[in-house]
Order: sequence, then structure tokens, then C-alpha cells
Amino acid sequence: MNIIKVKHCSACKMPFDCGDTVQGEKCWCNDFPPIFNPLDIADCLCPTCFTNACSTKIDEFVATITPETAVGNKASLLPETAQIIEGIDYYFEDGNYVFKPWFHLKRGYCCKSDCTHCPY
Repeated sequence: MNIIKVKHCSACKMPFDCGDTVQGEKCWCNDFPPIFNPLDIADCLCPTCFTNACSTKIDEFVATITPETAVGNKASLLPETAQIIEGIDYYFEDGNYVFKPWFHLKRGYCCKSDCTHCPY
């Protein structure tokens, strides 16, 4: 039996379920890219506030990228993951996935498909 920890978001104060358990299971926040330490911002955040904080940090990083610095950037050096996160890696537009610059930077190269947010 897993014991779920209920925490309160340090930003919005709403209760949320933390995924860390006494059995050693890891929290849902471990699925996000390790680009910043959330504790540098605040204590634990709910999924919405965490996604917003992560997205802000990613947008700040992406703003520093040029086509010349895109190859070999720190995003491409992160461990590969099959999971993509809405709001971080993509958004929906007219029912279609639109991949954000972070997704492309993690991939590490241009796929030559004329993507809207390609940083290469």
C-alpha cells in the first residue's frame, strides 16, 4: 500500500498529492527536466505552479539560444526521455501538437521539417 503525501503548494496554497512515498517511489515532479532546483524558488509546488515555474525557466534559457549555440546546448545533454509534457515540450493549436523550442533543443538537431519553433 502506498501512502500518499498531501502537501500545500508554496505558491498558490492549494493542496496536492506528492508522489514521493515511504516505499521509495518518486514524485511526479521528477518527470520534469532537471533544469533548476524548485527549492531555489520555493518549497514544493503543485503541478500547475511547478509547470509554470519550469516553463518560465525554460523560456529564459531558450531566449539565450541562437542557431549557432543550439547545437550541443545543455538541453541536448539531458537524459533522453520518451515522455513529453504539455506546456513544456508542446502545446495544442487547432487540435495539432506544436513542439516548443525546448523539445527541439532536447532532440539536439534540426529535422528539416520547417517546424514553427525550431531554434536551429
